[in-house]
Amino acid sequence: MGFSADAAMNYHQYYPVDVVNGPGTRVTLFVSGCEHQCRGCYNQSTWDVRSGHLFDKAMEDTLIADLQDERIVRRGLSLSGGDPLLPANLESILALVKRVKTECPGKDIWLWTGYTWDALTDKQRAVLEYVDVLVDGKFEQSLADPSLPYRGSSNQVIRFL
Repeated sequence: MGFSADAAMNYHQYYPVDVVNGPGTRVTLFVSGCEHQCRGCYNQSTWDVRSGHLFDKAMEDTLIADLQDERIVRRGLSLSGGDPLLPANLESILALVKRVKTECPGKDIWLWTGYTWDALTDKQRAVLEYVDVLVDGKFEQSLADPSLPYRGSSNQVIRFL
């Protein structure tokens, strides 16, 4: 279980200690690739699926080790981007969330996507079987509200799965 060499996914940024993207102290992975390309997106550099760095076995192992590190206790993993549910990212993301749930018991997983709940494919929903909280919907600049916790615009929905 875990990393698949066939599923080449890139990531833009990895934060081993993060207190912004979800509740508590977390590890956060910003993946590359997004087809939504929302106007006003704060992370436009992640749109190109080829941008950033290869998410390889070593990076996956680092993320798991950080979640298991008892010196800095993390509540869980946050997946953002880009879009973790971009079809090109699904194989790598599914392997990662399965591994987190197996090797890091008690850690929660939050995932942000521009896709809406009703539009998700079966393959995207397969990932959500391992996700605790989904924040779905495109960022809408006209509905932007910096006071909202964990989302950029009021149309986005926080779903506790």
